[in-house]
Amino acid sequence: MASNAKIVLRKKENKEGLYPLAIRITKNRRSNYHYIGHYIELKHWDEKNIRIRKSHPNANRLNNLLASKLSEVNKNLIDLQSEKKDLSANQIKREIYASIENTPFLEVAEDYLLEIERNKKLSRLSSDKARIGHVIKFAKSNQLTFHEIDEPFLKRFKLYLRTHRSISERSIVNNLVVIRTIYNRAIKMGIVDQKLYPFGSDKIQIKFPETQKVGLTIEEIQTIESMKDLSEPEIHSRNAWLFSFYLAGIRVADVLKIRWSDIYDGRLHYRMNKNSKLLSLKIPEKAELILAHYLDDKQSDNDFIFPELKRANTRNAQDVYAKTKTANKKFNHFLKQIAQKAGIHKKLTMHIARHSFGNISGDKIPIQMLQKLYRHSSITTTIMYQSNFIHKDTDEALESVLNF
Repeated sequence: MASNAKIVLRKKENKEGLYPLAIRITKNRRSNYHYIGHYIELKHWDEKNIRIRKSHPNANRLNNLLASKLSEVNKNLIDLQSEKKDLSANQIKREIYASIENTPFLEVAEDYLLEIERNKKLSRLSSDKARIGHVIKFAKSNQLTFHEIDEPFLKRFKLYLRTHRSISERSIVNNLVVIRTIYNRAIKMGIVDQKLYPFGSDKIQIKFPETQKVGLTIEEIQTIESMKDLSEPEIHSRNAWLFSFYLAGIRVADVLKIRWSDIYDGRLHYRMNKNSKLLSLKIPEKAELILAHYLDDKQSDNDFIFPELKRANTRNAQDVYAKTKTANKKFNHFLKQIAQKAGIHKKLTMHIARHSFGNISGDKIPIQMLQKLYRHSSITTTIMYQSNFIHKDTDEALESVLNF
């Protein structure tokens, strides 16, 4: 009996409630499956036409991928039949995918980026796409294999980033993290053996360098609050910065997404963009004054408080991300001007609002409460973050020795 191949959606749900796409190879009524590495919701699968429905955000790209994979399998089936090999479905699968070890790094990387895009993690998509580009540019080949990514390769890559790209040590580590993530995916897919893994305590170690987090002091913030000689764009940028600071340093993406309907009973109720965690905070009096500044522009309860996303297509994550990125760049431009006018020599950006809250809170607030305010998943993260701003114990220890 002739063998055949078909794209199928396996009815084996994973932890996220998604189903795997696979190629089914059948011979003599016995089937074997090769998983493609992509998962979709059941509602997006068109069983009749054997394709992904248009309702899926990446339908066209995935359908093209499926067509390409199926075409490749069918070509190999014809070659096997012409060689008159009488193989079982399992043997056919092994014959066809014997060359899987030659799957290039870029192919697995593109699948990884597609998954990030599907999950709408657009900031991460932008960063990791650039990091993958660094690897390909260094290798000077789109056909770089995982067998080539060994310890000497990674050491040369680190040197390349440091000398040719002028990338910071922290960014170099971030590049290695992306390579490690994609390498681990390749291991799970059977592309490369675990024993060739180039990372670990006795190989390439990934250690994040300590970074200095600088926040403003109370006096510096009071200076910013009381400034009079500011242009309208500067006033607006100051409002956004202070609103973030007054609410424990919430991120700019969250500030811009706050709607009037998110504020009730004197509290702000919002879901963090970074980790989707819910948070409810009392609106401080100083923040209420900022809200009053934008009240005249309120069109409805569902309207955004800050104007940057009013014209955004909220159904288009890419548009929201682009407008948020543009707004952050604009805010930072005017914050730099404010710092110059205020005589503040620290780099003033939207993200510094979070550091400033940490700097002023110091060891005044119990670490468990800070974890709740920051919405960190682990208290260890909070301890490490806050250690940048707690200097009392070390200062007193130093004084106890030198005060003679």
